[in-house]
Amino acid sequence: MYFHFGLQYQCMDCKTLNLSYAETGFFSKLALEYLSKDEKLRPFYNAFPSVAAIGDAIERRKKTATNRQLLVRVLQQQYEAVPASAKVAANLALLEKETTFTTVTAHQPNIFTGPFYFIYKILHAIRLAEQSKEWYPQYDFVPVYYMGSEDADLDELGHLFIDGQKMVWNTNQAGAIGRMTVDKALLELVDRIGAQTGVGPYGDEIGDALRTCYRPGISIQEATFGFVHFLFARYGLVVVIPDNAELKSVAASLFKDELKNSRSVAIVATTAAQLTAAGYKVQAHSRDINLFYLADGGRHRIERSGNRWQVVDTSHTFSEEEIMQEVDAHPERFSPNVILRPVFQEMILPNLLFVGGGGELAYWIQLKEVFNHYGIPYPLLVLRNSFLVLNRKQAVLAQKLGYRPAQLFRQLHELKNDWIKVHSEKDLDIEGALAGIKLVYAGLEAQAGPVDATLLRHIEALKTTTSKRIGELGKKMLRAEKRNHRDAMNQVTKLKEQLFPLNSLQERIENFIPFYAQYGSSLIDTLYKHSLGLEQEFVVLEEL
Repeated sequence: MYFHFGLQYQCMDCKTLNLSYAETGFFSKLALEYLSKDEKLRPFYNAFPSVAAIGDAIERRKKTATNRQLLVRVLQQQYEAVPASAKVAANLALLEKETTFTTVTAHQPNIFTGPFYFIYKILHAIRLAEQSKEWYPQYDFVPVYYMGSEDADLDELGHLFIDGQKMVWNTNQAGAIGRMTVDKALLELVDRIGAQTGVGPYGDEIGDALRTCYRPGISIQEATFGFVHFLFARYGLVVVIPDNAELKSVAASLFKDELKNSRSVAIVATTAAQLTAAGYKVQAHSRDINLFYLADGGRHRIERSGNRWQVVDTSHTFSEEEIMQEVDAHPERFSPNVILRPVFQEMILPNLLFVGGGGELAYWIQLKEVFNHYGIPYPLLVLRNSFLVLNRKQAVLAQKLGYRPAQLFRQLHELKNDWIKVHSEKDLDIEGALAGIKLVYAGLEAQAGPVDATLLRHIEALKTTTSKRIGELGKKMLRAEKRNHRDAMNQVTKLKEQLFPLNSLQERIENFIPFYAQYGSSLIDTLYKHSLGLEQEFVVLEEL
């Protein structure tokens, strides 16, 4: 147990090791070069996050007005649906002050939060807000989760993994995920999760929270709002549902300009060409109109033909005057896509730092000039925290097998080879034989060369073939020795599959619910305690 910022925390007994992201082998070239401050990326963002850069961001943000009264009014309305939290209420009050700024992370409302990193992103934003207060005590900082509830990719958001088992929400609903409602199929998933995790010490607690938040008929964005509030309210996290008429009214001029002039497509195309020339893969692709229209239970593209605007796959069509009036009357019907969503986010929040994953980092880096064009401060970009969590049994098994935490990121066959090389009593090293082969053929070359130089190519081919066959023999010996240690190899496989499901990072696949069922809120407290701010490292957390 420990205290921080007046709150009491109950943590798991654990130890941690920090690794560089490069050591893990799981992160993109762009993410790694951003962290190393590679000069090729410097034109695409304002400054790398640092204490001094936060101070500069504060000064930039002061020069841009935020409609704080509207923001707080909308948030207070949204919070009427969840249990009161003194910490959240205090942060909402702070947002009305011109000396308060935000640290933001954003994510779609995956069912039941989706992959584990959803939790890490939010805790990272909380940590940055608290550190910023330590560095700049004359200001206040509020952590925000911005819900990307208008995403319509059900294939991506409508499933989760519980202990390696994929669970899918089989619904017939379509359109923006956040506007879908909790139906019978989703409630059946709640029951399946409860049956699987309910045996844990805190299984009933997390199960009750799911049933409370995901009630029949409630929208997914409202259910997600309540569930995130349950998990993070005591940290003062503010959740924003931007799918709101008043919030979108703030961006009416942006929407109108996009519909009438399509400025963002040319700006993003120029940046994309520059990134491609610098050797980076373009993450997001711009459309002529980077807005969708929310209508008829769907999220539809808007296309312009001459002086008419057509909502694709619907009967909705507008003249220029009509669509401008539609923005004024019903801004909630317009949904910015990946190109304009970040701009809209920064228009409604007094933000300094944005916490995102590698993919988010990649598309934000495409957008600096769009921000510049509209005069919106571009935030500091922080690569989100990453964790690998080992429970006690897994930590003991890893130690028993003789693996250091950093080794666990190696491929399965490499882990098995590492174990055999350490534990086998057989001599499996063929390097000596290969060295001997080289000496033999070197002698033949010295002998045959003076006789006929053309024989050297034949000797080189023989050496290559012989070395290849010796190498194959070495692999066969290694495979045979693995069979001789089948039990140990099965343990290695089991550990690797548990920690890296589908050969990916644990955080990208597994949901947090089984962990919460085992540890309760101490899981969140422990992750919070070990969450980094600006350090930008990967954390391996082992339960003792």
